[in-house]
Amino acid sequence: MATRKVTVISNEGLHMRPAGLFSKAAKAHDECEITLCFNGKVINAKSVMSVMAAGINKGSEIEIAVNGGDEQAVLDELCRMIETDFGRG
Repeated sequence: MATRKVTVISNEGLHMRPAGLFSKAAKAHDECEITLCFNGKVINAKSVMSVMAAGINKGSEIEIAVNGGDEQAVLDELCRMIETDFGRG
């Protein structure tokens, strides 16, 4: 299992559009189990509704965990999305 903590820089946090982009990227990796840890909760990163419901705002620190497949490459990809505001930052 590979894990990393990242800080959300998107002004929208992980709501609507960013949550959809993140979940879509996570779903593309069938071979991996991908979760977010936020405020003591473990969230299925492949479920856009779960990600949105978590209430992850700008400035929040989340931990992304990837288990299975090419986990380090998948983790790097997902963290890069968060760290660059989905390519905008």
